[in-house]
Amino acid sequence: MISINNLSFLIGSRALYDEADWHIKPGDRAGLIGANGTGKSTLLKLIVGEYAPTSGSISMAKDLRIGYLNQDLLSYDSHNPILQVAMEAFDRQNKLHEEIEELLKVIETDYSEDVLNKLAQKQEQFEALDGYNIEYRANEILAGLGFSSEDQKRPLNTFSGGWRMRVMLAKILLQDPDILLLDEPTNHMDLPSIKWLETYLAGFEGAIVIVSHDRYFLDKIINRTVESRKGKLTSYAGNYTFYLEEKELRSEIQRGEFKNQQAKIKQEERLIERFKAKASKAKMAQSRMKALDRMERVDDVDDDNPTVNFSFKFSKPSGRHVVRLENISKSYPNIEILKNAEAVIEKGDKIALIGANGKGKSTLLRIIAGTEKFEGTCEIGHNVTTTFFAQHQLESLHLDNAILEELQAFAPKHTDTELRGILGCFLFTGDDVFKKIKVLSGGEKSRVALAKSLTTDSNFLILDEPTNHLDIQSVNILIQALQQYEGTFIAVSHDRYFLDNVANKIWFIEEDKIKEYPGTYAEFEEWDAKRIKPVPKAIPVKPEEKKPSVKEPAPANALNVQQQLKKLNEKLKRAEDEIAVFEQSVKDCEATLAKEEVYSNQQKLEEVNKKYLSEKTMLDAAQNTWEELAAEIMELEG
Repeated sequence: MISINNLSFLIGSRALYDEADWHIKPGDRAGLIGANGTGKSTLLKLIVGEYAPTSGSISMAKDLRIGYLNQDLLSYDSHNPILQVAMEAFDRQNKLHEEIEELLKVIETDYSEDVLNKLAQKQEQFEALDGYNIEYRANEILAGLGFSSEDQKRPLNTFSGGWRMRVMLAKILLQDPDILLLDEPTNHMDLPSIKWLETYLAGFEGAIVIVSHDRYFLDKIINRTVESRKGKLTSYAGNYTFYLEEKELRSEIQRGEFKNQQAKIKQEERLIERFKAKASKAKMAQSRMKALDRMERVDDVDDDNPTVNFSFKFSKPSGRHVVRLENISKSYPNIEILKNAEAVIEKGDKIALIGANGKGKSTLLRIIAGTEKFEGTCEIGHNVTTTFFAQHQLESLHLDNAILEELQAFAPKHTDTELRGILGCFLFTGDDVFKKIKVLSGGEKSRVALAKSLTTDSNFLILDEPTNHLDIQSVNILIQALQQYEGTFIAVSHDRYFLDNVANKIWFIEEDKIKEYPGTYAEFEEWDAKRIKPVPKAIPVKPEEKKPSVKEPAPANALNVQQQLKKLNEKLKRAEDEIAVFEQSVKDCEATLAKEEVYSNQQKLEEVNKKYLSEKTMLDAAQNTWEELAAEIMELEG
């Protein structure tokens, strides 16, 4: 499908790729991973032809259809409704539709056979291209990505960058390409939209290459992991979890080879040093020296996952109650976020605040931080000192400062050694700490801002999307830092691996209230999949509507005991058959209720829940009938 051979690409004198190879085959679902700056996004641009290789080649079929999602698409602007923008994907169908509309106008005054034949031909082509369903398909994908019917009528330029990117993704998916190249597709997506995209990509028949820092997302989608590192591309035949296990195994083998080779080199060097001065052994020593020079050296294994050891300094611990929220109400025009909501954050809580975009997560964080107006009471506890991290804080970094200077000005109580240690944990080592803020990438600025947040004398952290722009390695560092943090924090993030490794409580907003699950994110997901979401109460089934057979009283003195038993046993058998049918139906309903496409759709959920309650009522009635029949049979047999 796509063949990358001996690819080299230089930026200045730095080789981003050095004779790298990779063959993308039909059906491959590859995750392209690596630290920030290793050239992942650059490789996608090389594949689509935006950049030219310094040397080597990238070859593919001429008619290969590539769908390429990248952050540059944010610059696309339009006054058209987003439904219309998404439907731009159907280029041929749209042209045919325009031609059909023109012919329909012509036919109002010209009824000639030529015009009628042209119209029939165009309509036939339009139908063959499924043109009558393109609006439905666009609507379906936009809805899956979180756009309501009203949203789809709004112009593209009225949406924020993250939402515009979703429209661009919808447009690419509608083009039905042979291969998808997706550069950080989950950036700015909420969890429901990420899960929808996972389901969609699972059914996509073409090849996929994904650049992402979301480990759970990669594990759900990919069957191959390709690591970009030190100018090379190394392929692993499995998802991200498999890659970690396989890489550790390869690293163990490499460590052993390196250790054995170093021992051999030292042994040879001792022999050479010992005999090179002796005339009788000089030739042998010279020969060994040449062999040692020709030896292909095995590199030691670099530690790509540094451990973090923060020493958090609190001048004073907080009291037991960190934040108490009482009768909190907050609304915007046409949307109510919270109404008389209550919640308590206690010392030591590590809270993940989750939910779809627009449900009020960031608003609630701002209420807690005291930067948002609201009705009700938000009481901050005794000795609580707060730091609020949000993406806009990247803008407050002083661009002309060096990284170390930025932290020195912010945390004057820390020594330079301590600050350099913290920066080292965030991958700023050696002379990196003297880089100016203005030359850093978005991910590097995020790491500086996070390092600043963790140098504060705060015992309560409020973190709004702290994993945005971070690569997997940086997310791991943040996880380790927060696991060692002895204070309290509340975090909003769409990175499920991050949430599962730092949170001991889950908050979510439902029915305008703050609700709490006391456990990890993985435990919450399991619980949430099983629970029945709040829906209107189903109407109970009336007794006369029950399907099970009801016990008919045996006519007195009409039949002898044997005839009565025979009839009762037949009814018992029918009741058993009905019980089996209703039990299976109840199980099917329970399985359906656990499906995301059902519990995330209010109308479907109500329909399935109503059927479930009805079938459960019928099952109970059938079981009651069986028990009554069995009791009567036992009485007659006794």
